[in-house]
Amino acid sequence: MSEHHASVHWRRTSADFTYDTYNRAHAVTFKDGAVTVMGSAAPAFRGDADRVDPEEAFVAALAACHMLSFLAIAARKRFTVDSYEDNAVGVLEKGANGKLWVSRVTLRPRIKFGAGTLPDAETVAQIHHLAHSECFIANSVKTDVTVEQQ
Repeated sequence: MSEHHASVHWRRTSADFTYDTYNRAHAVTFKDGAVTVMGSAAPAFRGDADRVDPEEAFVAALAACHMLSFLAIAARKRFTVDSYEDNAVGVLEKGANGKLWVSRVTLRPRIKFGAGTLPDAETVAQIHHLAHSECFIANSVKTDVTVEQQ
């Protein structure tokens, strides 16, 4: 098995510390500080729109994991993938318990296969199904994740 590390760094920049005034800006570092993502709360929660919020990072993690699983399966099946793009969407809403949660994520991958290796739609759907079942992140959450083939 393996371990995966991320460090979150935040410091107060406001004169006082109230819900309305404290800064949400922070840095998330990976790879012993070699990679930094500038984070914040979502704008709806007084965050900075020009930084990545945790909900976006969650959606991105699901989309990237699905893509990487898809690419691995396609390569093993000897289908050449030339490009893969996804505009994933996550929905934050109140659950039955009254708490906010990302209840569903929709992946919308667009895949271009190399010449001579174009699988039919049923095979692509099977690869997506297998990719979803093999995705480490999808296997780690209770959010409904669906794939809409584009």
